[in-house]
Amino acid sequence: MQRPASKTIPRLIIAAIGLTATVWTALDTASAKQNALAAEAKEQSYVIEYYYKAKWGHADEFLALFKKNHYPVLKKEMELGRMLKVTMAAPRYHATEDGRWDFRVTIVYKNAATANDNFDSAALIKELFPDQETYKKEEQRRFEILDSHSDVPIKDVNLEVK
Repeated sequence: MQRPASKTIPRLIIAAIGLTATVWTALDTASAKQNALAAEAKEQSYVIEYYYKAKWGHADEFLALFKKNHYPVLKKEMELGRMLKVTMAAPRYHATEDGRWDFRVTIVYKNAATANDNFDSAALIKELFPDQETYKKEEQRRFEILDSHSDVPIKDVNLEVK
């Protein structure tokens, strides 16, 4: 037995409305979750490790120049709230020459956007170092005595997730 078209069409319309509402709710929920994750990522700190390998016999000179000219700039950026923490480490023992590094500077940025925003520190540098000629010579020397330098963004690995 066939139903009259007059009864079938309203039922189809009601079903379509129900399906649309279900899809709309699912999309809205997915969008809300995505927005929450984006907001969480925006506020999550971002870590980069900077590795420096000085030419043999120049590690102490590199460290002195780093402390004199670069660390004050990093401290100023911490004061501005761009960075949360700056630390430096050196290996206790030696490694093979190809795997050797002399200093690892770890910077914890406020978030990934801040770490990648192309901040121009020129104004800070001029404020901190009025004798720009000496500053530029010493910074050039700091990089001349390096064999290598690499920047490694770090991500946490959750060992509890299966």
